[in-house]
Amino acid sequence: MAAGGCAGLCQIVVTTPMELLKIQLQDAGRVAAQMKAAGQSTANLPKISALSVTRELLATKGIFGLYRGTKATMLRDVSFSMVYFPLFANLNSLGPRKSPDSQEAAFWWSFISGCAAGAISAAAVNPADVVKTRLQLLNKGAGDESYNGVVDAFRKILKNEGPSAFFKGAMCRMIVIAPLFGIAQMVYFFGIAEALMGIDKNKKPTVIMPATREK
Repeated sequence: MAAGGCAGLCQIVVTTPMELLKIQLQDAGRVAAQMKAAGQSTANLPKISALSVTRELLATKGIFGLYRGTKATMLRDVSFSMVYFPLFANLNSLGPRKSPDSQEAAFWWSFISGCAAGAISAAAVNPADVVKTRLQLLNKGAGDESYNGVVDAFRKILKNEGPSAFFKGAMCRMIVIAPLFGIAQMVYFFGIAEALMGIDKNKKPTVIMPATREK
């Protein structure tokens, strides 16, 4: 669990800017639709692209602008890894082995275990993902709430939208995460990398016993 948490902590260095840019691109259509519904012109609305968002953030807030919502991303990714890796290890240990004398699970069981662990973990940390998404939105639409940090976002979402708001999009995340981690674990336990590198996974390590002196 600790190792999984550390892995999740390390990955946010890369995932936070990518998540921030992805959310702006996905949200661009919503803002334009709200302006049209309000009778406002969208002619002066700038075209959103990953490059334009990156340039704007770097020009106005520097490199740290790309790490908006880092605490919420950390909460989601660290929690996910702490749930996923122990859960996968336990599920994977319950299934059939490659052979009677093997300690490794059959590759198809690793796939099922990865799918199940990924789906459960994604659902468990969805509240943190909702908060992260709200905090990383740069262009607020009409009537959108503003949040001052992770705790404030949790409080306002719970107060204004109720507990069910924290599980919006949970099913979509489960559908995406389940096959992603299922395939990753299946490929890993299938030994594709070892096969490409010519490494024999089944080769037992040679144990060298210390020499004994003759009496």
